[in-house]
Amino acid sequence: MRSLKHRSMRFYLGFVLILTMAIVGSTVTAFADSGPGTATVAVSAGFLTMPGVPNVSAAPVILTGDDQTTTYSMGLTVQDARGSGAGWNLTITSTVFTTGSQSLPSTASSIITPPTAVCSGAGNHCTGPNDSAIGYPVTVPAGATAVKFFDAALNTGLGKFTIMPTVTLSIPGNTYAGTYTSTVTIALNSGP
Repeated sequence: MRSLKHRSMRFYLGFVLILTMAIVGSTVTAFADSGPGTATVAVSAGFLTMPGVPNVSAAPVILTGDDQTTTYSMGLTVQDARGSGAGWNLTITSTVFTTGSQSLPSTASSIITPPTAVCSGAGNHCTGPNDSAIGYPVTVPAGATAVKFFDAALNTGLGKFTIMPTVTLSIPGNTYAGTYTSTVTIALNSGP
């Protein structure tokens, strides 16, 4: 009777061992068959924006009887958050500089050199604007159709930038004294 119990016990332990190995083996197989997970993020397009043009003053001029020049700079903020690489451009026009009944020539203002563009967005991750299609100097028209003075070619100009155009103002030697004023209009347009 003892030997039968012993055999039954060995058979039972062997069965439990085989069953345990089968369960553990199937668990390991389940981990080996599972695939990698994925992570996604939706990135939505923003806008092409530029806040208003600031009020600025040119350096004062003392008349000497000679032709002279003075300059003024405008700090413009351009943000291309569209995420399309469509490019953009800036145009400029103005009114004639006047004081009372006196005025400067309609061709008095010009942008002599390309404006600088500095990445100003948080983290400074920008794709710098490639301003290659403009020939300088650019005469700023007075009382006429706006002209392009800066552009970002396709796939450039993504991010937020501070752009500093410097306008040179010609003061002829026969100019009347006074404080001359002009309204400068700058527009941001889609496309280079």
